Amino acid sequence: MSSRMDEIFACNKAFVENKGYEEYLTDKLPNKKLAILTCMDARLTELLPAALGLRNGDAKVIKNAGGTVTHPFGSVMRSLLVCIYEMEVEEIAVVGHHDCGMLGFDPQAIVEKMLARGIPRERLAMLKYCGVDLGSWLVGFASVQASVQDTVALIRQHPLVPEDVNVHGLLIDPVTGRLSRV
Repeated sequence: MSSRMDEIFACNKAFVENKGYEEYLTDKLPNKKLAILTCMDARLTELLPAALGLRNGDAKVIKNAGGTVTHPFGSVMRSLLVCIYEMEVEEIAVVGHHDCGMLGFDPQAIVEKMLARGIPRERLAMLKYCGVDLGSWLVGFASVQASVQDTVALIRQHPLVPEDVNVHGLLIDPVTGRLSRV
């Protein structure tokens, strides 16, 4: 086990022994009937809930690279549909952020890093035969605002999302937490 995992398990042991979990106790249903789709950017881990006035249990938060829905029947959309139909979510907020790493993201640069880390070229070539185009699968976006708008539109127009679910597009500044509507 890595030293990071040793540290994590030591912290976890103390957390449980000291009943640190008690302040986080809540129900599995989101108190505010809200789901948030946002980026996995580490700057947003604590900043986003604080900037939105959310406490543990208030919302379902789904994070991925860029805070986008890349496929109408992929895992992000699946999670949102579960939120709507099983977790009683009535509103969805798609929250992009300034200075996003997916802005201008170059799929070829990732492929080069894969090769440098020892992924054989043959394995990458094999993906094409499985119907996976790394260039479009790993693609970023040219505008954070446009990406949020596209994701909001995809969710709103999804055939399995009921019309009474409100979907909002927001941008957050990852330094100050300032929100704006998209």
